[in-house]
Amino acid sequence: MKQSKRNLKRIVSDTNVSVAQRTYIKKYLSMLQTVKIIQLLILIFFLAAWEITTRLNIIDSFVFSSPVKVVDCFLEMAKDGEIFYHIGITLAETFISFALVILIGILVAVLLWWNERVSRVLEPYLVVLNSLPKSALAPVFIVWLGANMKTIIVAAVSVAVFGSIITLYTNFKEVEEDKLKLIRTLGGTKKDILLKVILPSNIPVIISVMKVNIGLSLVGVIIGEFLAAKAGLGYLIIYGSQVFRLDWVIMSIVILCILATILYKVLTWIEKKYNNN
Repeated sequence: MKQSKRNLKRIVSDTNVSVAQRTYIKKYLSMLQTVKIIQLLILIFFLAAWEITTRLNIIDSFVFSSPVKVVDCFLEMAKDGEIFYHIGITLAETFISFALVILIGILVAVLLWWNERVSRVLEPYLVVLNSLPKSALAPVFIVWLGANMKTIIVAAVSVAVFGSIITLYTNFKEVEEDKLKLIRTLGGTKKDILLKVILPSNIPVIISVMKVNIGLSLVGVIIGEFLAAKAGLGYLIIYGSQVFRLDWVIMSIVILCILATILYKVLTWIEKKYNNN
């Protein structure tokens, strides 16, 4: 059921809707609420168990830290703004990488769709590059570009861009042939087909690719920061493990989880807005 909760609640209050349909929607809404409550309880249970086991010395708080220690560490680093600086660096690199992935993905997918000969030549290479472990390329990028932000961004782009190109190109080719024939019948050019059929009909696919790529871009940025950064959450994780400040490591991982969730939710909200329109 793809309708939003607000629309479903309107249907429930609509007297013109059948009793059976309203009953079904009520059960569905109740199920969604139950799922959210269970998810919240699981999180609370995990945090409580984590804190209690460290206080009882069942697990070593030095190695695994604890929720209270993570919060204290965050507040300590927030006093002088240091943690926000690292978060800002990681977010900036992620947004730049994400924008480049989407832009390059769409442009190359359009090129492959536009020219079949080019697509036949490049498709095998795209498959191979998409399958290649990108962490293996990071040291090469450092040699080529140096230990700087450019290397981190290139590493992040390499993680997501090839899969994006393949996904978009595949969906461009699968647009209904009847729509293409209609444009040709009306005297439309290939440019008209691209701008009036291919791209508009694939907006949901592009948004779905964006939802995947925002997480992949963040992963790529962290991989790059592990090897070539002087700031950022990836840098904090590596530096914290080297100097045995595992509170920094766990705190950075928690922040990354929160950031990934927020970014994904933003794109999900955009997708819902588009679908509702």
